[in-house]
Amino acid sequence: MYQAISSYLLTTPIFQTWGEPRRVLGRFLSIRPRDWNLPLAACKSVCGSEEPGIAAAAALACTQISIILVDDILDNDPRGEFQMIGAGQAANLASTFLSAGQLAILHSRASQEIKFNTLQVLNEMVQVVSYGQYLDMLTLQDEGTYWQIVESKSGVFFGSAIYMGALFGGASVRTAKALEGVGRLYGEMIQIHDDLHDTMERPANPDWIERRSPLPILFARLVDHPDRIRFMELYQNIAVDGALEEAQEIIIRCGAVSYCVHQLMGRLERSYEILDDLSLEKASTIRSLLDEVAAPIQKLLEVME
Repeated sequence: MYQAISSYLLTTPIFQTWGEPRRVLGRFLSIRPRDWNLPLAACKSVCGSEEPGIAAAAALACTQISIILVDDILDNDPRGEFQMIGAGQAANLASTFLSAGQLAILHSRASQEIKFNTLQVLNEMVQVVSYGQYLDMLTLQDEGTYWQIVESKSGVFFGSAIYMGALFGGASVRTAKALEGVGRLYGEMIQIHDDLHDTMERPANPDWIERRSPLPILFARLVDHPDRIRFMELYQNIAVDGALEEAQEIIIRCGAVSYCVHQLMGRLERSYEILDDLSLEKASTIRSLLDEVAAPIQKLLEVME
């Protein structure tokens, strides 16, 4: 998959004439982002083959690189590309990759209708994700805003990725829209899963150190429970010896983990229901993506029982 995406993009003029985009693309290829598989999985689910979806996967890859280049600047991520080349150059490369994603669609062999529909959903996705990034920079005060951010960033990104792949696989707009709904739920599941992992990680994840509020921390902060005051003391002083461990114990005890599991499993069930209503040639390709996210949570439930 990664070789196919790379080969497709490297034939376009910007990657042939400018070394910096090639270098950045190579760095991301070495990471092997799992998200790039989404258009191919959707394509295969409707037509039985991944090959028609290569252009959609290449467009998604470029768009995601563009989003990450900007997001790292906004988050001041120590691993961000801008740390090496400067924020200005990174922002310029983000524009380059955004354009390359559009051209990946235009240069494909798909019909004009598929190209138009794909470009429309791709552009809408970029707009909504940008708004989600804006919201994410604000101080998170309530659960409603949390879900709005998740839907604007993860939900829309993953939903659009699957929608594009389904279109390139020859799906009707109705089927592609249904699969987009599965993609949105999948993206939200990914976010909940990552929030649980990051919150319970040791040593303290940056979410703790920078006082962010992934879902388990947000729950422990906002819900009225016996340890809430103590949790807030720990949250404000997480670097103190033993504070992280005690705060994590409260997160389990107050029901935050159970709430996250409930939210994730509910989305899994709704995703299965949508898939069951569709007549897909290879529905297992999408179902396996869902199962992969749910498997660690299901193991956790078995341990808790």
